[in-house]
Amino acid sequence: MSCDRYIAICEPLRYSSLMDLQFCLRLAIPTWVFSFMSTLIVIIQLCVSKFCGSGVIDHYYCDLTPLLEHSCADVSLVKTQIFLFSIPIAVFPFVFIIVTYIHIVVAILRIPSAIGKQKAFSTCGSHLAVVCTYYLTLITIYVIPKSDQDFNLNKFLSLLYTVVTPLCNAVIYTLKNKEIWNILKNLYQKGFPRFYN
Repeated sequence: MSCDRYIAICEPLRYSSLMDLQFCLRLAIPTWVFSFMSTLIVIIQLCVSKFCGSGVIDHYYCDLTPLLEHSCADVSLVKTQIFLFSIPIAVFPFVFIIVTYIHIVVAILRIPSAIGKQKAFSTCGSHLAVVCTYYLTLITIYVIPKSDQDFNLNKFLSLLYTVVTPLCNAVIYTLKNKEIWNILKNLYQKGFPRFYN
């Protein structure tokens, strides 16, 4: 989306010629293939690992870090692979997004009208906030090495990127829809329906 916003704001006259299906596939397919292959390598190693203990994982879902704590074997190779694969999967896209948004901000500041600036900032600001929340929690969990990881912090951060980020996306993009605003305005004016007696 940052690439789409960058081209829409910084190269608006060339948008339709640049953002075609072929360009989108050239961006998406290598990302999907690399992410799938790197995840598959780690999953295969986890499938052949032996686990011991109660089998109860102290987490909201079966996340990697708590799962590795239950391994009877040495998981240092898996942890190293997770770290190495997390850099191109999480850090590189985040840096790319930040760089594109720096270019977008510079382009927005060149817009002469205040209304044009406000519209461009409102379009990009919500996306940037959600992206920062998502990627910074991913980087904190999977890239920044920890000796003694606080599992409560890990649970909270996992909740941020698995629940809060998708929820924010839904809320932000729903509230940007004028039809939704009109429906909410009509409900407010008529009084919200009561579902209880």
